[in-house]
Amino acid sequence: MTPQPSGKQGSVRFGDQDLEEKSLQILYEVVSSINTAHGLDDLLTRFMYTVKRVTRSHAAAIWIAQQQGKMELSACNGIDESLILPDRQDVRRCLYERAVTEGKIWVEKDLRKCEKIAGRRFFEEQPTSMIAIPMRYRGMVTGVINLFIDADLVEQVCILKPLLTSIAHHLSIAIERYHNDEKYRQHVIKDERTRIAHELHDSLAQTLASLRFQVRILDETLHQGDESTTWQQLERIENSLDEANTELRGLIANFRAPTYDQNLLGSVEKIVNQFKSETHIKTFLQNEWSNNKLSRDTETQILRIIQEALWNIRKHSEAKTVRIMLKSCINGRCLILIEDDGIGINKQIYGSPGEHIGLTIMQERASRLGGTLRVESEPGEGTRIVLEIKQPEIQSKPS
Repeated sequence: MTPQPSGKQGSVRFGDQDLEEKSLQILYEVVSSINTAHGLDDLLTRFMYTVKRVTRSHAAAIWIAQQQGKMELSACNGIDESLILPDRQDVRRCLYERAVTEGKIWVEKDLRKCEKIAGRRFFEEQPTSMIAIPMRYRGMVTGVINLFIDADLVEQVCILKPLLTSIAHHLSIAIERYHNDEKYRQHVIKDERTRIAHELHDSLAQTLASLRFQVRILDETLHQGDESTTWQQLERIENSLDEANTELRGLIANFRAPTYDQNLLGSVEKIVNQFKSETHIKTFLQNEWSNNKLSRDTETQILRIIQEALWNIRKHSEAKTVRIMLKSCINGRCLILIEDDGIGINKQIYGSPGEHIGLTIMQERASRLGGTLRVESEPGEGTRIVLEIKQPEIQSKPS
C-alpha cells in the first residue's frame, strides 16, 4: 500500500476563529498541487494526498463521469480496492449515487449501509464516516470525490462544505482542461501524421515508383541487347537511388520532405527536365512569373502540387504533350496551370477528383495556401489542373 502522509502535520484545526483565512490557505495549496501536476494520473494523486491531509481523512476516492453518465473509479488511496472493483456496481453506487442525483455534498455518518452491501467492513479502525462531494462543470456533475473520515470529526469537516465545493470545482476544471489539452494533442498528432503521409506520398513514394518504372525500362533494354542504352539506364537508376536516399534522410532528420535549393522556377525546371527525360513526353514550361518571391512553405506546396500532377500524367494519362504555366497576375492572384492531351480522368476507374488520393492531397495543399485548385477533365479530352493563390503572401525581393 502506498505510504500516506501524516494526518497531523499541517492539519486544519476546524474550531479556529480564522477559519476563512485557513480555508483560503487550503484552497491555495490544493490549487497549487493541481497546477504543478504532470498528466491526469499525477493530477489526481497530488490532489488526493493534499485533500486527505488537510481534512485528516483515512482514505479518498475520485470518480469521473464517462459516456452515458457512467461513473468510473479514476483514483483511490487508503481503501481496499477489492471492495470497489467494476463488478461491485452496487457498492460503487452506494459511495457516489446520492451526490450525483442530488448534485450536492452528501454526508454518510456511518458506512454500515455500504458495508452491508459489500459484505464486510471498509475499515477496521474506529467508526468511519463518508463525505461525497460532487464535482460540477458548467452545471453538470462530472464526478464525485469520496473522503473517509473518523466519525467524531465529520461534523467539524462539514463546516468546510463551501471550501470542499470550491475544491471540487477547481478539480473538475483541471480535469476538463486536461481532456481538452489531450484532444488538442491528438488533433495535432493526427495533423502531423497526415502531413508526413502527404510528404511521403509526394516525395519518397514517387521516387520509388519512378525507380520501378526505370527498372522496367532496363529490363526491356537488356532484352534488346543495347549495351549503351543499358549503361545510361543504370546510371539513371543509380541517380534515383541517391535521390531516394537523400529524401529519406531528410524525412528522418526534419520529418518533412526536403525542398530544392533553387527558387520556385529553378525547382520546377529541375522536375520538368527529369519528367521529360524519364517519360519522353513533349513537355513545355511557360514562365510568366514576375520578379517576386513567395514564402518557402508556399513554394514547397506549389512544387508538390506540380510534382503530383506530373506523376498522375505519367501514370494514367497516356499523354503526348504536357504544358506547365506559371503566371503572376496583376489582379492580385498567381496562377499555376498543368494540362495534358491524354485520355482524361475516367471516373469509373479513379472516382471523382476529390476521391482520388493524389488529387485530394493536392486539394488539401491548395487549401493550406488559402487558394483554390480546379480539376477539369473529360474522358478522351485531356486534363487541366488550375491552381490559384492570392498575391498577399508574396514578398518583393530586396532591390
